[in-house]
Amino acid sequence: MKALLFSGQGVQKVGMGKSLYDNSRAARRVYNEAEGYLGIELRKICFEGPEELLTQTSICQPALYVHGYAVVEALRAADKLDGVEAVLGLSIGELTAYAVAGVWSFELGLRVVAARGRFMQKACEETKGGMAAVVGGTLEEVEKLCAAYDIDVANRNCPGQIVISGDFDRVNAAAANAKNYGSFKLVKPLVVAGAYHSRLMESARESFERFLKLVDFNPPRYRVFTNTTGLEVRTPAEMKAALARQVSSTVLWEDCLRGALALGCREFYECGPGAVFKGMVKRVDPSAQVESISEFSELPA
Repeated sequence: MKALLFSGQGVQKVGMGKSLYDNSRAARRVYNEAEGYLGIELRKICFEGPEELLTQTSICQPALYVHGYAVVEALRAADKLDGVEAVLGLSIGELTAYAVAGVWSFELGLRVVAARGRFMQKACEETKGGMAAVVGGTLEEVEKLCAAYDIDVANRNCPGQIVISGDFDRVNAAAANAKNYGSFKLVKPLVVAGAYHSRLMESARESFERFLKLVDFNPPRYRVFTNTTGLEVRTPAEMKAALARQVSSTVLWEDCLRGALALGCREFYECGPGAVFKGMVKRVDPSAQVESISEFSELPA
């Protein structure tokens, strides 16, 4: 059994997807349709930059959604989706997973992603947030650090890798003084536009929740997992509630991975740039097989 994994913000890079666009008719169709829906020069931004524009939340989220979907369409055209039972994504990647599972059409999903990006961009502009990656230590130690500086646990990615989020100055102070709170190997501030998956995104969560009430969801064709609990969700009501909460709550990515493994998924296709999921999956289950696919040359033979 296979599972498809979709990336979240932070892995984007200028040039991503260009070889897919140049060499895959199916992927090219995805990018061309996306530009018509969005009304922006998405290809130019993804393929040529500048990086500062690609990093903006309102641009980055649609860019990653389109890239992940284009990878899947290239895989589909090459008859490489046999055996796929589950689809799951980290943060914005969860919305890509829903599109692939047929919860919504590519076009409708793009509208949802664009709205989410706008709401989160506005929240970023209204606050001064930051994030930091924590390597090593225990969850209890990270929670103690967060409590000391009044910030939040944003991502529980895999054993030994957690992300913290909140007020910019508090996050940086926590990073500078982390050694007083646990046996961390590294606490490194991240270059991000805001404090994602923290209380500073509450206004975005409220706006997104209202928006989702107007969106029609279909039952998923594949098994899907939500970041908010790490558990499978099946009904439109469950998915709507989970997607809204996800904006300001902790991403339980390790639990999502464990859920797919418990289903019997032993092979994973990472559909997105960066190849960051390969290490995470291996930390959870060293026997699992992961192929990272971002460009045309990386499509399985």
